[in-house]
Amino acid sequence: MKATDLFRETGSALDSNRGRSLLTVLGIVIGIAAVIAMTALIDGIKYALVGQLGLNRARLVYIQCWTPYGSVSTADLDRWQQALPDYEYLTGASYGWGDMTAGTRSSSGQIMGTYPEFFDAMGIKLVEGRIYTDREVDRGSLVIVIDETIAKTLFGEGGAYVGRTVKIGSNEYSVIGVTEASGMTSNSSYMPFTTLNTRVNGYESMDQILGYARDGVDADALAEQTTAYLTSTYDIDEEQGNGYVYVYTMASITRQLDSTMMSFQLLMTSVASISLVVGGIGIMNMMLTNVTERIREIGLRKALGARSSDITKQFLLESVTLCIAGGIIGILAGYGGAWALAGAASNFAGIEGVAPIITANSVMLATGICVGIGIIFGYYPARRAAKLDPVESLRYQ
Repeated sequence: MKATDLFRETGSALDSNRGRSLLTVLGIVIGIAAVIAMTALIDGIKYALVGQLGLNRARLVYIQCWTPYGSVSTADLDRWQQALPDYEYLTGASYGWGDMTAGTRSSSGQIMGTYPEFFDAMGIKLVEGRIYTDREVDRGSLVIVIDETIAKTLFGEGGAYVGRTVKIGSNEYSVIGVTEASGMTSNSSYMPFTTLNTRVNGYESMDQILGYARDGVDADALAEQTTAYLTSTYDIDEEQGNGYVYVYTMASITRQLDSTMMSFQLLMTSVASISLVVGGIGIMNMMLTNVTERIREIGLRKALGARSSDITKQFLLESVTLCIAGGIIGILAGYGGAWALAGAASNFAGIEGVAPIITANSVMLATGICVGIGIIFGYYPARRAAKLDPVESLRYQ
């Protein structure tokens, strides 16, 4: 049998049972839609988290250290820089919380005391103005950088926020810059490290330490070197509660995130696969029904010279065609469902900028699954049809 004849006969057979065919592929549609939706959504969430957390900065090293003598100081960072020359720079930050007012408007949020390098290390982008200088940090200047969310809350829409004044406690600060508000940096403000410690917190603390590895340096190896240096320098023994050291790279977080997302994706895919199995059983049931209804047709074809392989191909092609049609509908439905779930993730989970990502691999995987289901669940009915005796089939009522 020619390929054109095979496809024409397949189309004619499926067209004569449209309602049954549509109901049969429903399980395939649901299964493929679930797989595509989960894959696209998880990839989108991972990409959004990478963007929010700045995990794409592979040279960044995060350091947490508490010495037997207390918190790390600025002088400690200077000594670390000399002992660990593979760092382009080391910078620290302290955290505070405050109420900012401008006229009758107010806003509460996190205030971070940082050095200028912190903005580059964290990938924080300015939309207006500038960041403070090292000299302003040394002098404890009353300047502040706020994000767009706070700026709009305090001064309204319209921009031109640089040069305005906000009040925190009993001090007034001049706004010198406005940062882009996105992800984890939303509703945050920044001032010189010394200013926060002396004017807002009232004490010096080094809550966050960031190291930026030099170009070409292995960040993971540098993290291990840093751990060994700090443990030895401060004689830290965590088991005895004598301080602690925790050093990791952004690359290691990315790997951990990939592993977590992959596990979740495998779990969701496994659950969705149950629907695919149910859909495959439905395909087999329909094909067995078709074989029973078309016994006389099969006998006539064999009497006219059709080979068993031709009968097998015809019924297998019908099964595969049903699955591929269900897969196409499922891919489209899954992509639409992924956008709906992405909106829910943004609104309820607080993950901004989630956009479903459908890769060529996921589409190819879905297509392969459909073809596989069509062959696996369609093979038995096809072989059953091929083995029918033509004489007995022609007598069948």
